[in-house]
This record gives sequence, C-alpha cells and structure tokens, in this order.
Amino acid sequence: MLPFLDVVKSDMEAVNQLIITELNSDVGLVEEIGTYLITAGGKRLRPIVALLSARACGYDSDQHVLLATVIELIHTATLLHDDVVDTSELRRGRHTANNQYGNAATVLVGDFLYSRAFQLMVRIGNMAVMRVLADTTNTISEGEVQQLLNAGNAQLDEPGYTEVIRKKTAELFQAAAQTGALLAGADTTVVTALQNYGHHLGMAFQLVDDALDYGGDAGQLGKNIGDDLAEGKLTLPLIHALRTAPHADATLIRDAIANRQGAALPEVLRIVGACGALDYTLTVARQQAGRARAALAPLPASPQQQALCELAEFAAHRDF
Repeated sequence: MLPFLDVVKSDMEAVNQLIITELNSDVGLVEEIGTYLITAGGKRLRPIVALLSARACGYDSDQHVLLATVIELIHTATLLHDDVVDTSELRRGRHTANNQYGNAATVLVGDFLYSRAFQLMVRIGNMAVMRVLADTTNTISEGEVQQLLNAGNAQLDEPGYTEVIRKKTAELFQAAAQTGALLAGADTTVVTALQNYGHHLGMAFQLVDDALDYGGDAGQLGKNIGDDLAEGKLTLPLIHALRTAPHADATLIRDAIANRQGAALPEVLRIVGACGALDYTLTVARQQAGRARAALAPLPASPQQQALCELAEFAAHRDF
C-alpha cells in the first residue's frame, strides 16, 4: 500500500461504501453502469485529497466523507462523458461503459452522477463548498469543450495546452483540496495554500498522464497507448517534439495529429524518444509537484500533511 493511503484508510472505506449506496436507483441500468465504472478501481486520488486536506486542517466530524464522495462522483461523471466524446475503448483495464452499454445510456448515467453529486452537496450544507464545486464543474466542462475544439490542431502551443489541462484536470484536484479546508473552517491563508497545492498536484498528474500515453505500459495503465494521437490531441510531449525535432519529423507529427493517424504511433514514438520529449514533460511535472509540496508550508506538521507531500511525489513519479 502506498504510504499516503494508510493515513486515510478508514475514511476511504467509508467513502467507498457511501459511493455504492448513492448509486442506488429505481432504474436498474443507472445503478449497473455507475457500479460498472466505480468498481473498476482507479486511484481515487481526488477524494483522497479532500479527506487529507480536511484532516490536515483539524477537521474531526464526518461530512468530509460526503465531500469526498461528491468529488469522486463528479470525476466519474466526467469520465463517462469523456469516453463517449473520445470514443475510447478501454478504461481501468476493462471496456469503457460506452463500449459496453452504448453512448446514449452512458451520457445519461453521467448526468445522473452529476445530479446525485449536487444532491449530496446540499446535504453538506456549506455554501462556500457548494460555490467552489459549482464553479469547478462549469470550468471542467469548458476545458473539455476547448480540448474538443483543439482536436486535430497541430498549432497548439504550450500555454494553450497548459490552460486546457488546468481546466479539465487540475481544477477538480484544486477544488478537492480547497473544499476540504473550507469544510474544516480553516483560515484564509491555509485555504489558499491548499487551493494552490491542489492546482499544482493536478497539473503534475495530467502531465505524467500525457507522458505515459507515449512512454507507459498499456497493461499497467489499463488503457491503450497512443490514444491521444488517434484522437488528434496535441499534448506536451508532441508540442516539445514539434519545437525540437528535425523538419521532416515535425511534419510527420503535424500530419498525424491533423489526420488523427493512430497508425503513425511507432514513428511518433521514435521521434519523441529521440528529442527527449518525455524527459521534458516529466521534468515539468516534477516542477509542478515541487510547487505543490512547497504550497503546504503554512499547514502544521501532521501525518495528513506528510501524506499530502507523499501524494505529490507519487503523482509526479508514478508509472500507472
């Protein structure tokens, strides 16, 4: 078990149980699809961040379990919608819900999970928390639309890419950390510190994800390598390759992105390896993880604060 998981083990057991309870529906297919994805596993890092943040701020009640469940339901809803948009076939080592149940049912169950998350937010009854999470879901949606518009665009630069991953990934990590602090009634300095922590953690996480899409192992990742190329997504490894590779290799990458040529993956992997694009991407990820750890300075020393540091380290150095 990863060290940071042990600190939050009992709280996560409560979250996992509540998730199963909240998937209950009179419409059997809703429960079936929701359970299909939830029980596939996953790292559960976002709810873990919420739990650790609340506890690191001295929270001693139980509504952080509700909060962490909300975070995971929002994340799961985005996964269901993403897989439909991306026509993905594998998620967490098994067929995606859309591959198994069809696009229409998958989108509608994603909507159910979003609405169930907001029902749980009302039960928490904290307006500041609700405001952050409402804004977050809106920002995530904007990021997903922007990513869709960027598909096939071989001219995307690093600032443009960074803005997309901030919205579609880092925003929910940021909200998880920030709302944990808000729920605990932490002062403004600590809330801001955890907000910054979550942002940098989420950036590191997505950067590593994008590197693993060209340098990971499909068996460990639970999804196909090269999906981003086949979907025409220009991520940081290829943005760096376009800046540094010879003209002919850069042209090959641009054509592969513009035409969504997944078959070009072997050649693209050769180029990415030759120009150090994965090393560059991982270096940027580790810089973000360092900023995440530094952001925790205002928090008092505790097992939870240490676990948040370890989580940032894991996010930047993982291979799955």
